[in-house]
Amino acid sequence: MSAVAGRLQGKVAIITGGSSGLGRVGAELFAREGAQIVIADVVDGDEVVDAIDAAGGEATFVRCDVSDEGSVEAAVQHAVETFGGLHILYNNAGVMLSEDDGPTNTSVDVYQKTMDINVKGTLLGCRYAIPAMLASGGGSIVNVASFVAHMGAATPQVAYTASKGAVLAMTREIAVIYARQGIRVNSLCPGPIMTPMLAKFLGDDAKRNRRLVHIPMGRFGDPIEIANGALFLASDESSWMTGQSLIIDGGITAAYVTPE
Repeated sequence: MSAVAGRLQGKVAIITGGSSGLGRVGAELFAREGAQIVIADVVDGDEVVDAIDAAGGEATFVRCDVSDEGSVEAAVQHAVETFGGLHILYNNAGVMLSEDDGPTNTSVDVYQKTMDINVKGTLLGCRYAIPAMLASGGGSIVNVASFVAHMGAATPQVAYTASKGAVLAMTREIAVIYARQGIRVNSLCPGPIMTPMLAKFLGDDAKRNRRLVHIPMGRFGDPIEIANGALFLASDESSWMTGQSLIIDGGITAAYVTPE
């Protein structure tokens, strides 16, 4: 890592779901920019911590189920006890279950699990991070929603879409509540990014091609393109931005028809 002060120098950041996929890319980028990183995940994160440490950064792992209140509270306590405060919460953890479909055939169990992780997990992260941020002089919360919070998905996924709409609305509400207390809260809304989660959900080439036809730029996004958006929202570069939705989607939400 560079000795030059980064855009997150002196900041402590919790990244939920940081052991793999978009979370890992974000964790490594935030570390390169000077943040001390807490990887909070149900999946072991020692490999990410080792990679960050080897590159000259600072990181720690805490096992955390974002749908469990005690687990989230403990993760925030771990961050404060390890690094002395908290300035950034990147609420990245989420699920897109393969059984998620239309409203008539998506089971209540699939719906509830999606809501527990994507919505309740975001709420719990904010619930316990905010007091720690206030004690640290303020901070930035980045909640991962989705472009489907703004428009319906081409492939039926009613639980996921509903959950991300809830995240978007919750973000606005929390942002207004804490706007004068030094805490900013914004949503990051990615389009389809080729991560293991999306690859598993899409399954075959037919499903992938059906998605691609709706993307004006003609390709899936790269994880670093989303991590760069998260970095902007987490950093002081977005210091007069709160309650907003940053859409990074290859032009999907801008298009009425897709170019041939």
